[in-house]
Amino acid sequence: NKYNKEGEAFVNIIISNNRDKPIYEQIISQVKNMIMSGELNAGENLPSMRALAKSIHVSVITVQRAYEELQRDGFIETEIGRGTYVLARNKEFYKEQQQKKMEEYLQLAIEVAKENAIPLEKVTEILKILYLEDE
Repeated sequence: NKYNKEGEAFVNIIISNNRDKPIYEQIISQVKNMIMSGELNAGENLPSMRALAKSIHVSVITVQRAYEELQRDGFIETEIGRGTYVLARNKEFYKEQQQKKMEEYLQLAIEVAKENAIPLEKVTEILKILYLEDE
């Protein structure tokens, strides 16, 4: 069952205490991943802050911070009487943001390659190896 008795989408968030990443950032990245993968769809209600905090054993303030950032980034919206739900407009915007971020990192790598006379073929080979490494 994808929904609880309140009609909220079930979100399976796993919090790791031994990570370098703060808990609210773990919540943000997991919710974004669920939206991007289609696990959470536009219009679906998310658990209330209190319900999510209780289910993952964290402070309501931590969930509030995560929801505020998700809302600021255009992934979710909170309305009085309707609750918190997934917005429709976010997928392409997010993908574009991530592509821009990737281009910035690649630009740095290209500068290092050019400064050290590393040929394009070698850069391409390294990129391909790193990209396929986890498959």
